[in-house]
Amino acid sequence: MATAVHFGAGNIGRGFVAQFLHESGYEVVFADVSDELIGALQAQPSYVVHEIGEGARDHVVDGYRAVNSRTDEEALVAEIAAADIVTTAVGARILPFVAPVIAKGLAARAADAPKLVVIACENAIGGTDILRGEVLRGADGANAVFANCAIDRIVPEQRGGLDVTLETFSEWVVDRTPFDGAEPEIVGITWVDDLAPFIERKLFTVNTAHATAAYHGRDRGIGTIREVLADAGLERTVRAVLDETKALLVAKHGFGEAEQQAYIDKTLQRIANPELPDTCERVGRGPLRKLGRQERFIGPAAQLAELGLPTGGLIGAVGAALRFDAPDDAEAVQLQERLGSGVPAEELVVELTGIDDAHPLFPALLDVVTGRLAEVRGG
Repeated sequence: MATAVHFGAGNIGRGFVAQFLHESGYEVVFADVSDELIGALQAQPSYVVHEIGEGARDHVVDGYRAVNSRTDEEALVAEIAAADIVTTAVGARILPFVAPVIAKGLAARAADAPKLVVIACENAIGGTDILRGEVLRGADGANAVFANCAIDRIVPEQRGGLDVTLETFSEWVVDRTPFDGAEPEIVGITWVDDLAPFIERKLFTVNTAHATAAYHGRDRGIGTIREVLADAGLERTVRAVLDETKALLVAKHGFGEAEQQAYIDKTLQRIANPELPDTCERVGRGPLRKLGRQERFIGPAAQLAELGLPTGGLIGAVGAALRFDAPDDAEAVQLQERLGSGVPAEELVVELTGIDDAHPLFPALLDVVTGRLAEVRGG
């Protein structure tokens, strides 16, 4: 039986990536640093992925194994050395920490072993490129094939346990060009020759919509994404942002306007699904990352500004993100501390967004950051 080593035994790892690998006939080996998760997987022979919505089904995932990557590196290296595919769902910032053991696994592979397929399933542009760069610090990579991908499946906050509840919709688009026509057969994957349009369409529509709703909703004391979109004024606010990103996606990638509008409508239907309630606080977590240069707000806004196109809705979402104050979220705490630190607005714009004063987006960002500093510092 073919084997897949999957880093990240969280909800997306178990409920999305591992489900499809299991359905494709792979024996899944979970790798994670959580003693609790690994212990539960080792103790429980199966779990269920519950789909909610039209065409919903339950999927039993079994026959897996689990290795603690923090305490049992030797076993994990052996698993990678014998595996057919390695996938990740750990978050882009964690990729540098899993790369060394992948490099060791590559170095331990038999000389006649097939090339190891490596796909980082992260909400990040070029996630596998990030991982590949880190892996190549410890291995030459000649015995591996690295492929970027775009993933899309909403997995809301769970109630605990190994079972996962999620939406029926899923999209896993993978770049086929590194495989020279020999891409593996994996259920759920759509293979494409040009991944960039799909990555940006998903990031600048689904992630942008979700985060916009979360930050504006949290700013107004609303608890759930569904409640945000049930408010006519806030729904118009979210749609205004997506009108801006639509203009970019149509101009840059050639998506038809009607096609992109249908994608927007489907996205809003998905994130407002009453059977998958999600909170503004959960979706808004990690504001520092979400304000990053290539992320869901600044990424499209910068490109729109370069084209001379409107960015007001996206800038408004940035303003709402700057007001995200959640004591249980480390990035939210850090963000508010930086805003209250006395650092000048000009420096904070560069620090938070990666946009410097030579960029056409800088004046709008400076205005919104200055406004937030006046609220925080009372000036």
